[in-house]
Amino acid sequence: MDFQLSIGALLMTLLSHMTSALEVPLDPKVLEGLPQPPTITLQSPKDYIFDPRENIVIHCEAKGKPHPSFSWTRNGTHFDVEKDSKVLMKPGSGTLVIDISGEKAEAYEGTYQCTAHNDHGTAVSNNIVIRQSRSPLWSKERIEAITVQLGISLVLQCRPPAGLPPPVIFWMDNNFQKLPLDKRVSQALNGDLYFSNVLAEDTRNDYICYARFPHTQTIQQKQPISVTVQEIDTMNETVAALYNVTTFSANPAREQGPGFLTPLGATSTKMVLRGETLQLECIAEGLPTPDMSWQKDGGELPTSRVSFLNYKKTLKISDVGEADAGDYTCTATNRLGTADHVIKVTVKAAPFWISAPRNLILAPNETGILTCRVSGDPKPEIRWFVNGILLENAPEDHTRKVDDDTVILSNVQSGSSAVYQCNASNEFGYLIANAFVNVLAEPPRVLTPPNQVYRVITNSPSLLDCATFGSPIPTITWFKDGKISIKSGDPYVIHENGTLEINVAQSQNSGKYTCIATNNLGIKENHVFLEVKEPTRILKQPEYKVVQRGMSAVFECKVKHDPSLVPTMTWLKNNGELPDDERFEVDTDSLVIKDVMDEDEGTYTCIMNTSLDQDSASAMLTVVEKPDPATDLELTDQTERSVQLTWIPGDEHNSPTQKFLIQYEDLLHQPSVWVNMTEVPGTSTTAHLNLSPFIYYSFRVLAKNQVGYSQPSQASRQYRTNPAAPDDNPSDVHGEGTEPGNLVISWRSLTGFQSNGPGLEYKVLWRQKDVDQEWSSTTVANVTQVVVTGTPIFVPYEIKVQSLNDYGSGPEAEVIIGYSGEDLPTSAPDDVLVLVHNSTLAEVHWEPVSAHSIRGKLKGYKVYYRRERGLHKTEEEADQESQDQVLTFSGNSTEGSLPGLQPYSLYNLFIRVLNSKGEGPPSPDKQFETPEGVPGPPSFLNVLNPSLDSLTLEWGPPLNNNGRLIGYTLKYQPVNNTVEMGPVKMMEFPVNETTVTLDNLNSSVLYKFDLSAKTIKGAGANTTREASTVMETTHTGPTIEAGKAPSVGPVFGTFNTSVSEEGAVISWEYFGPHKNVYVEYTVENSKEDWKKESVNGSHSHVLKGLKPGTSYKVRVVARDPAGPTLHSTKEEVVTVPAVPSRHVDIATQGWFIGLMCAIALLILVLLIVCFIKRNKGGKYPVKEKEEAHQDPEIQPMKEDDGTFGEYSDTEDHKPLKGSRTPSNGTVRRDESDDSLVDYGEGGDGQFNEDGSFIGQYSGKKEKDTHEGNESSEAPSPVNAMNSFV
Repeated sequence: MDFQLSIGALLMTLLSHMTSALEVPLDPKVLEGLPQPPTITLQSPKDYIFDPRENIVIHCEAKGKPHPSFSWTRNGTHFDVEKDSKVLMKPGSGTLVIDISGEKAEAYEGTYQCTAHNDHGTAVSNNIVIRQSRSPLWSKERIEAITVQLGISLVLQCRPPAGLPPPVIFWMDNNFQKLPLDKRVSQALNGDLYFSNVLAEDTRNDYICYARFPHTQTIQQKQPISVTVQEIDTMNETVAALYNVTTFSANPAREQGPGFLTPLGATSTKMVLRGETLQLECIAEGLPTPDMSWQKDGGELPTSRVSFLNYKKTLKISDVGEADAGDYTCTATNRLGTADHVIKVTVKAAPFWISAPRNLILAPNETGILTCRVSGDPKPEIRWFVNGILLENAPEDHTRKVDDDTVILSNVQSGSSAVYQCNASNEFGYLIANAFVNVLAEPPRVLTPPNQVYRVITNSPSLLDCATFGSPIPTITWFKDGKISIKSGDPYVIHENGTLEINVAQSQNSGKYTCIATNNLGIKENHVFLEVKEPTRILKQPEYKVVQRGMSAVFECKVKHDPSLVPTMTWLKNNGELPDDERFEVDTDSLVIKDVMDEDEGTYTCIMNTSLDQDSASAMLTVVEKPDPATDLELTDQTERSVQLTWIPGDEHNSPTQKFLIQYEDLLHQPSVWVNMTEVPGTSTTAHLNLSPFIYYSFRVLAKNQVGYSQPSQASRQYRTNPAAPDDNPSDVHGEGTEPGNLVISWRSLTGFQSNGPGLEYKVLWRQKDVDQEWSSTTVANVTQVVVTGTPIFVPYEIKVQSLNDYGSGPEAEVIIGYSGEDLPTSAPDDVLVLVHNSTLAEVHWEPVSAHSIRGKLKGYKVYYRRERGLHKTEEEADQESQDQVLTFSGNSTEGSLPGLQPYSLYNLFIRVLNSKGEGPPSPDKQFETPEGVPGPPSFLNVLNPSLDSLTLEWGPPLNNNGRLIGYTLKYQPVNNTVEMGPVKMMEFPVNETTVTLDNLNSSVLYKFDLSAKTIKGAGANTTREASTVMETTHTGPTIEAGKAPSVGPVFGTFNTSVSEEGAVISWEYFGPHKNVYVEYTVENSKEDWKKESVNGSHSHVLKGLKPGTSYKVRVVARDPAGPTLHSTKEEVVTVPAVPSRHVDIATQGWFIGLMCAIALLILVLLIVCFIKRNKGGKYPVKEKEEAHQDPEIQPMKEDDGTFGEYSDTEDHKPLKGSRTPSNGTVRRDESDDSLVDYGEGGDGQFNEDGSFIGQYSGKKEKDTHEGNESSEAPSPVNAMNSFV
């Protein structure tokens, strides 16, 4: 123990002072005169299996100074080569060549070892085991035939003879065909053939196992094995009798769960050596055939080294290491279950190097260490030898100490050179390594040439050499620019051999470098220079070109390089020189190829070379062109109606032919005109052509590729077809009369190509269908129609048109049905019946007319109906505006529906039958009435005079009463927050009321009003409006930025402006909440802010105080209560007249003022005369008074009851009672609800001379439809005077 501690301490001390091994340089000048112990350079493998038909060659080569001599041992004893004439040692070498011809090769089997010796030591080779390859014959055996039950497993054993090396096994049949292997049938690693389950097709008598021996290249064959697969019934009768087997499965093909055929049992073991390949095998039985899977317990399979073979029955792991030891589970699975088998894998290791001993060159008195570090399982035993002699048996040397795997040499002296061998072995193998110790004394030498210049490219590594030799090993020191000491570290690395490495050279690393080599025998220095250059790079590479022949191709190659380097641009074609052709122009950064030819195709490479680096780029040039014309057109297989055309395609010019077009020329009918005949794919070189008679054919071929069509080929020889009767008859044959009493037969003529011969004519035949008569016919030429006259009205005819020429008639013509000319129908439908379903729909029925009276093709029936008048007593006169409505019912219809009728109306109806010629006579008129319906919505609903707690509603009757109105229904309710609705209140009104004032409303509340009219059929649709009562406190509305138009929303409808005496009258339709609504105005073309006036709850407003003669922009705006959105009408321009008059343009003229004064005086005189006349008792009918004055304040009578309208007070400027502002902005005066009876004594009363009622007003009232932008205000005197002009 104390000895081991002292050795360990000594080892640590020596390691701290140890000199690293010196490499012997390969420079011959240096090697001259330097002694060197022998070193083995070549030897045969440890296990050498030789072929007995060839010589045995055992290699052994070595080097040393002086050159070593060689000797051999065999089986541990000296092998005297010179005494055996069959053994030859090569001169200057230790390699043995043994001639075994005519000799027993077994005599030379054994373990050989080579020894190389010179004055400085002895080196030995490995122990080389020499064995002869063997391929023994199969032992004779009797193989019984095998009978097996369907569905069970089977194993066919191979058991080949042991060979050297082991044979390769495979199974074949008598025909030397390999037996198919699959998931069910597989060959095991030992060569046996496994069946997971047998099938009927496995029955055969030639299962043969073959063994191939690699070295001798011989194949041995086992006796064939016969296998018969039988059903259970056959097995019971045959096999049981032969083999005394009495127990079989009840179902021969019964499915069974998986089990393992190999390996057997639940677990097995496997040992593998480190570095070898591990193969684990599991073969399972079962029906259906099981699937295999593998996993390693407690770890994952090494995916990079794992492969699965034999349908996953074999797991293969290459380059096994210690981590691959463990339990591997193979799992077999089918639908009946699973089975597992665990293979326990252990990994052992033959000895392997961790660190092999290295040669040492030591100076006298230096200390060196030889280390032999190995590993293995089990742990290898290490033995040291010196010059081939076990160290324990060698002469004692006090300078040498051994500590297991280490030999320490202290204070070596000249002449103590030797070769040491380290032998490490365990039960699985051994290692031998030679390492010499050469004791030399040499001063430093620098082997690198002086002042060498190194040039490198930026960012590339740079190696500055300082190769030295000396013993002791010189110490290398580097300096930059003669003064900066370089230490190993980024970016510098100083290697053991003295080389200075710059990992990534940069421009600042350029300069002068000095290396100094020093040992105790001297010092030597050397200078080198480093220049770091910019790299050469191609900035723009040439690109792939597809160029048409005759055009130019340009390849660009733009390069950047170090300015101090001289670049050379070289262009190559297909890695060779460019052609010597003036069409190739090489510029500084491009290659231009003019007038490109086919031979220019290829790969062009741009190479930029400098003395340090280069860069290159390539691109291809493809030359394309239209195909060359086809050649050698030949006609074969000639018949009357067909011919075979063949040709030889022309050059495709790198663009594949897509198709061939065959054209023909008809030299007889259309000379010099080539017609497309057919196309064939570009891969074809033949075409079968169908021909027509009486044609002088010539053919030619055009080829098409991506570039275009080729030139036409030369025309083929002429090929004439003989005339023949026509093959076709005219097409599009029609027979149709154009007028009563005729039949026009027309057709499309045959072409000259279709005529098939001269003398083309047409035979036209016709006869009346379903009449027993002969065909009438005529033969015509050069026409396309025949007119047959004297035919009955619209009867069917059978028609045929047949072609014929000088060589016969064409095929039998197809019979076409045509009809002679039509005439107008002669009768009308009978028994017209109208069924009224509801107020808007009726159904009409009729009896169809007889077929013979139609006198043409029946198109259908036309129903004409017209609204005569309404059934209301005020509509007893005919409806002058109503127009006939027509509905056509196609075909032989006998009924139809009449939709869209107007309720409560009288209709008149008649029906006509229709053919292609026209309409027949009408049926007798039929009248029908539609019942009452629900009315339309009230024509308008206006909100007037809103106040804090009340407002007035005004409405008009529906535009369509659809019956007799019986009243109106009003529903209204408050709207809270534009979403929630308050309680509904309902009011009923008689038909003669059209206005109502609602009191006791809440102030500043939005109300919704729904108004509907009623007939006896019920209420019609609603007219809806929303309006607000006036706020108690006036709130200033939102200000809109001047000049910025507010958003236009859907809440506004019609917007109108006009001018009155008081100012600008603005009216509008508004459908939003009546809050924050304003009329805004500003002077046109000014930058003044918009002025605004609140108009909540109103639909009209008068802007007062405007400056006369000024134009204003006016709009109505509203702010959405739910958000910041502004709604606005369009902007209108209103011009305020200088004098309040509608005719501002002339009202200021002096002549017009004078004329107005004269007219006013005349009116005054007329009024005085009328007053005097009336006082005298003259009759003055109301009708005459109305016509004379045309007073706009007098209301016309109502249409319904003939009563007068009510007069209004012109002082308060309120709208006339019963008037409304329609949605289009016009002011209409509607009827009053007052009756004349209220003003007189009865319907027959008359006015007396003092103006009392004396007679009944009669006659139809006229509607006053003053349309336009009129105000509801009373007219001014000027307007009254204008009415007389």
